Amino acid sequence: MNRNLLLVAVVGASAAAVFVLQPPKAPVVTALAPTGGAAIVDVALPATYSQDAQIGKRGFDNNCAKCHGENAGGQNGVAPALVHSTYRPNHHADEAIQRAVGNGVRSHHWRFGDMPAVEGLTRADVSYIIAYIRELQQENGIN
Repeated sequence: MNRNLLLVAVVGASAAAVFVLQPPKAPVVTALAPTGGAAIVDVALPATYSQDAQIGKRGFDNNCAKCHGENAGGQNGVAPALVHSTYRPNHHADEAIQRAVGNGVRSHHWRFGDMPAVEGLTRADVSYIIAYIRELQQENGIN
């Protein structure tokens, strides 16, 4: 009987040690669910858009606006405004946007969390979206 009790104690202590010594699990980063937060910036709209930007607007509205807000004005508590000097072309070139969309990006300018990759967009799709964002930026004095 004492032998069985000793065996149970050893097994129990071993299980407890595994549980205690197990490294903590890394937190799971998930995409932020849009919450409809207020726009971060007011965006002035161009009177007309180029043909590429018109195509890009449709792509933006279908894939990006749910987080980055209508007309790329951002959403408080959700995602940053892309019509912002942080995203001017000489700081975030077009290729940086391509990579953020294709690969996702770690949060580094804002505290909204990491941006996940956007599924289903080609480089050409993103080029049109960039044309739309750049025209919005120019209209708002961001060159």
